[in-house]
Amino acid sequence: MTRKILRIGLTGGMGSGKSSVAQVWLAQDAGLALIDADAISRGLTAAGGAAMPEVRRLFGEAMVAADGGLNREAMRQQVFQDPDARARLEGLLHPLIGAAIQAQAQAKISQGAQRLLLDIPLLVEGRSRWLPQLDAVVVVDCQPETQIQRVVERSGLSPQVVANILATQASRAQRRACADAVIFNDRLSWAGLNQQISELAAHFRL
Repeated sequence: MTRKILRIGLTGGMGSGKSSVAQVWLAQDAGLALIDADAISRGLTAAGGAAMPEVRRLFGEAMVAADGGLNREAMRQQVFQDPDARARLEGLLHPLIGAAIQAQAQAKISQGAQRLLLDIPLLVEGRSRWLPQLDAVVVVDCQPETQIQRVVERSGLSPQVVANILATQASRAQRRACADAVIFNDRLSWAGLNQQISELAAHFRL
């Protein structure tokens, strides 16, 4: 009998600490393999990335950086100002990301993965696409003030710019409504975070 490969979606708002959770979880579960949708997206829009010819066609040279990759700052401003631009960008990227995720999933399963952790930042925003593909959803949650502080410290963006970005994402309530489990990562010690993840990892190994 073939054992079902559990597919766990991991999501959280910018600055929630989702990437840290993923790395700790990987360290605790030898049978777990990570698929990072954000890393896939960055690869697609890097110089020579598969999405870049269509980015150039849809949005023009202003959205192409000097190295041939996506001009991320210009695109960020464009999608904030123009909902149609956001829809066109997502219409381009999401199918490519989905195909790459499926390819990576099959590769990791063939390499012996027993469980897949799919780190998908916009999982809830695209829940009609993602939820049917997942067996469970884990949300990393924290206060918006904490998110803003973390992102400002690591990115150099202003608090207002970060707040504007967060306003375009799903709310905490929307994420928690989709969650099978929540990790509350706010003013939490490293030991406390490790304990939460350890308990969650044990649950999904059952």
